[in-house]
Amino acid sequence: MMNRNDVINAVRQHPDVSVLIVGAGINGIGTFRDLAAQGVDVLLVDKGDFCSGASAASSHMAHGGLRYLENAEFRLVREALHERNRMLINAPQYVKPLPTTIPIFSWFSGTLNAPLKFLNLRDKPGERGAFIIKIGLTMYDWFTRSSRVMPTHRFASRAASLLARPQINREIICTATYYDAWMAVPERICVELILDAEADNPQARALNYVRVDGADGDTVTLRDELSGDTLKVKPKIVINAAGPWIDLANRAMRQETNFIGGTKGSHIVIDHPELHQATLGHEMFFENKDGRICLFFPLFDKVLAGTTDIRSDEPETHCTDQEIDYMLELINRVFPNMKVDRSHIVFHFSGVRPLPSSKASLTGQISRDHSIQTVEQPAGLRFPILSLVGGKWTTYRAFAEQTADVVLKRLGRQRKGDTRKTPIGGGRNYPDGERAQQQWIADVALKTGVSAERVQTLFTRYGTRAAEVAGYISAGTDSPLKTKADYSRREIMFLAEREKIVHLDDLILRRSMLGMLGFVTGEMLLELADVLTGIFGWSAQQTENEVRRTAEILQTRHGVKAERLTLPEALR
Repeated sequence: MMNRNDVINAVRQHPDVSVLIVGAGINGIGTFRDLAAQGVDVLLVDKGDFCSGASAASSHMAHGGLRYLENAEFRLVREALHERNRMLINAPQYVKPLPTTIPIFSWFSGTLNAPLKFLNLRDKPGERGAFIIKIGLTMYDWFTRSSRVMPTHRFASRAASLLARPQINREIICTATYYDAWMAVPERICVELILDAEADNPQARALNYVRVDGADGDTVTLRDELSGDTLKVKPKIVINAAGPWIDLANRAMRQETNFIGGTKGSHIVIDHPELHQATLGHEMFFENKDGRICLFFPLFDKVLAGTTDIRSDEPETHCTDQEIDYMLELINRVFPNMKVDRSHIVFHFSGVRPLPSSKASLTGQISRDHSIQTVEQPAGLRFPILSLVGGKWTTYRAFAEQTADVVLKRLGRQRKGDTRKTPIGGGRNYPDGERAQQQWIADVALKTGVSAERVQTLFTRYGTRAAEVAGYISAGTDSPLKTKADYSRREIMFLAEREKIVHLDDLILRRSMLGMLGFVTGEMLLELADVLTGIFGWSAQQTENEVRRTAEILQTRHGVKAERLTLPEALR
């Protein structure tokens, strides 16, 4: 496996590349994976870490989009449901079935509003009653009738719903339950797709912390954010997958576009055992009083709640106090007698959805579908720019396939195969069922000498890639982290060496759930920085800078309380 400097040197020596992909969110990474599978030489770059923008700010859901039916986006819903099922099969280590319960407060609300919205005769949101929800869930089930992997929907009476959840709002008239899926760690799906692509095709290379700095003629200038050095690339095609930064990336290549009209979505992560228990392991999916679809569900031992939908012209964003108040209120809509307040929040995050520029009066009316916007003959450039607009996490593979087909046609190449049944990372050879999984764990423990209990933890965290992690752990002297004993120093070393980590926050926020689940302390920052220093050879000043950088990111972008991140006097 080539390290970052090796890749940069290889690009310097051979600047000609068939495809340059700008932006390593899920759309860019999915396209990178598909093109790599076709044997195309392709370079993927991102000005930040992989999956650090909009793709890191999702609701962690893999779903069809029940509410899109009201906007008549049947093709999108059908595609998303089939892609959801593929994700469950291809990435079983990270994508899991999720029962979803809808609290319903009326029988016939929205019966007239829904068809008027469908016919574009009304855009004002309105509460959906049981009748409309029943129609939507029936269509939802029907779309996957030929490839069903989860149960169909069911309704429960008010009495049965109150018996199951005594704390639920007593104004409900019934509840409905259907199945979608959740993604435990979306960022890890991204990094494993990249590693799979590079392993599959030596001519596929990915670089984080490299931005587009200019373009002229047949050349794009890239700048290494670490060293400040530039390197030249000569692509035949550029794919702009920069998400909410698409227009800015095009501007860096001297093209003025107005493709993006993003909306901001924020989430909070709550440490509240009573709320966690009250969900019964389900997502609670419902309308707030303003008509906005809201949700909360168990995220490991915490609860993830969201989301907002606010127009935003700025791709860099953060969660505001007003949004936090809004999300706390929406929980109160479902469990009105449960005390959930700011003291329970351990983390928050926000991102801008890269939706198409739209004049729709309400953000909920803006399509979540995807499209390729092509600048065929960019001014001053000798290559086309294909901008990937819109899309959602669940449909990334289908969007990537469509994009790759366009690219292959332009390159005059034939498709070798597709990724519909291609496992992702630790989903490869994933044992089916509890008994098979326990046997797999026992076999890896016997082979590596790592305890079965430890292998179980690694399997839960990485799927079958746990065998590689366990092998690495057994090759040296290991010890648990003092600040989080279910992680070990050699496990962190493995991530640092094999998963393209550059900064300390890459590890905390995107190679693990340590940050999002509220585990990080000042002491943990120092311990993890010490491990990375041993791998990367950071100086004392670099190590201090990394700790300070990460503490600032956690506080300013994610609302982690300063007292949790208290550092020794020498580093304050």
